[in-house]
Amino acid sequence: MSLLDIFKKKKKPAKKTPEKEPVKAKVTEKPKPKVPVKPKTKISAIAYRVLKEPHVTEKATDLVKHNQYVFKIWPRTNKIEVKKAVEDLYGVEVKGVKIIRVPRKRRRLGRIQGWRKGYKKAIVKLKEGEKIEVLPR
Repeated sequence: MSLLDIFKKKKKPAKKTPEKEPVKAKVTEKPKPKVPVKPKTKISAIAYRVLKEPHVTEKATDLVKHNQYVFKIWPRTNKIEVKKAVEDLYGVEVKGVKIIRVPRKRRRLGRIQGWRKGYKKAIVKLKEGEKIEVLPR
């Protein structure tokens, strides 16, 4: 009959009463003084949706003497977004932003005609004494 024993209900073991543990005296800890934590400098996701690349030309390198830097930007970007992106990405204070839309131009090679792409660029003026290293050495 051992085969039918698997269908019988098994008896549950009697529950043991939990033993009471001695109560430990609570020790009051002195609160630690709060130290202001510097927020980590994070590169905002907006910076990569605003700035395409630094615009490196002869004229742009001359503007560095006047504390101005030139960037190619996406067509729908405005001055406020450019300012926030440069401040966040490079950790500098922006004094002003000028935006220029360079139109597309017609070009031809023999009898083949086409268009050179237009783009939008921003000239960013920084506060006195601040610098950006556009091209790392």
